[in-house]
Amino acid sequence: MMIPSIDIQNGQAVQLIGGEKKAIDAGDPRPIAERFARVGEIALIDLDAAMGTGSNKDLLKEICAQYPCRVGGGIRDVDTAIDWLDAGARKVILGTAAKPEILSELPRDRVIAALDARHDKIVVEGWKTETTDTIEGRMRELREYVSGFLVTFVECEGRMGGLPFDRVEQLVECAGDAKLTAAGGVRNADDIARIDQLGADAQVGMALYSGAIDLADGFCAPLISDRADGLWPTVVCDERDATLGLVYSNLESIRESITTGTGVYYSRSRQSLWRKGESSGNTQQLIRIDTDCDRDALRFTVRQSGTGYCHLGTFSCFGEASGLDRLADTITQRVASAPDGSYTRRLLDDPALLGAKLREEADELIGAETKADATHEAADVLFFTLTRAIQLGATLPDIERELDRRARKISRRPGNAKPAYTGDRS
Repeated sequence: MMIPSIDIQNGQAVQLIGGEKKAIDAGDPRPIAERFARVGEIALIDLDAAMGTGSNKDLLKEICAQYPCRVGGGIRDVDTAIDWLDAGARKVILGTAAKPEILSELPRDRVIAALDARHDKIVVEGWKTETTDTIEGRMRELREYVSGFLVTFVECEGRMGGLPFDRVEQLVECAGDAKLTAAGGVRNADDIARIDQLGADAQVGMALYSGAIDLADGFCAPLISDRADGLWPTVVCDERDATLGLVYSNLESIRESITTGTGVYYSRSRQSLWRKGESSGNTQQLIRIDTDCDRDALRFTVRQSGTGYCHLGTFSCFGEASGLDRLADTITQRVASAPDGSYTRRLLDDPALLGAKLREEADELIGAETKADATHEAADVLFFTLTRAIQLGATLPDIERELDRRARKISRRPGNAKPAYTGDRS
């Protein structure tokens, strides 16, 4: 698949030729990240940190807190790598510091070793220093410590002259079970498809920024279809991965979805684009598009608005929501328009009552002694917790994203209770 790249220098998204000459200044990287994230993980690179000329740390942290990113540039020790993982980076990319003694201190599944090479010789320190190491030699040394390799053919970088596909094939074999991402020289969507067929991903920068490759073309390049009409079956899900329905997509509908950031599909009955919610008002904000392992089906993750996804007015084409989805939706509606005299209105208008109920139900859950009691009391806690969170504007997906972010953290706090809750007043 394609990994879109955002290289940042002096706070701006740029593209360099050969790692030296600036060819494109694309401006603020934030809107670029929003668009690129619609097709998956982004490679976010701090060029200033890599070259030792500065840092864009705060900007990169802002972006990787919002979008799925693999972060690289100037990560030269364990503490810095962990700091990025704690900040939300899905993976960290280490180049100069990609050494066994450092990598062994990091979680293998979240580390990529960057092997930047000029004419097959590894270069380090922002491509300034050439070593005598070969790509294969470094791969054999490091592959047990990393989940992937990012191999950049520096002599091809930014020139869109094509990749050495024979070398990519050899390196996929050498990488073993680590995933290879190839960068430097991608010129068109066919290159992305070919790299995918070889078992690698393609990191793409210059071709996207120059307009040689459209984002939709690059994403769709590896896709196949076993249907006579060439369409891709598309499962539509909400932010909590709840299935909303099954639709179909083609290149044109995907291009429109990515461009507009909305749910756009292909209607087989009308044989034209179907912009979800255009007539009903139940529109969708596109979060991302994923492909399945066989490259013949898609999943759209969307933020659904209105009365529901289905034309019958239900949450999904399979009926109404249940569980936490249903509870959160009910509370959201009540927060917006709870009638006078209702219990929800009492809770919303009386913070002291809501706080007291939260503490009461938490205490009762602590004192539960049976499965049935724990189930009942936990349900009460969830109701009052969501009522307070939604009152303040937090959604259930917001809460789950925070839980996911915490699950990705490497460093941990001791988790001790505050003295006010232990009786320790010292």
